[in-house]
Amino acid sequence: MAYRKLGRRSSARKALFRDLVTDLFINERIETTETKAKELRSIAEKMITLAKRGDLHARRQVAAFVRNEVATEEGRDAVQKLFDDIAPRYAERNGGYTRILKVGPRRGDAAPMAYIELV
Repeated sequence: MAYRKLGRRSSARKALFRDLVTDLFINERIETTETKAKELRSIAEKMITLAKRGDLHARRQVAAFVRNEVATEEGRDAVQKLFDDIAPRYAERNGGYTRILKVGPRRGDAAPMAYIELV
């Protein structure tokens, strides 16, 4: 297969990545395991590419995946923040919107941890 299964059923895996990509767009930097960060990178970059397109169909495609959570103090949700703040930042960039920084092992189970952030 072309992706990592992470020891989860497909529905649980989709829910995990929906939560992670929503948190990434809200906070612009999250800490997770390396393997989750590497899988999250492709999903987040596809969402940013859709947001750069900016049309109604792209907004609906992103809204179907990203959760409806409040992202700013003004009450805007994550999709609005993605389209209004994040996508214009990358208007001249052709991919490579995220960066993965390795942190070290997690204390409890020594899983390799990493930060994933928007460049």
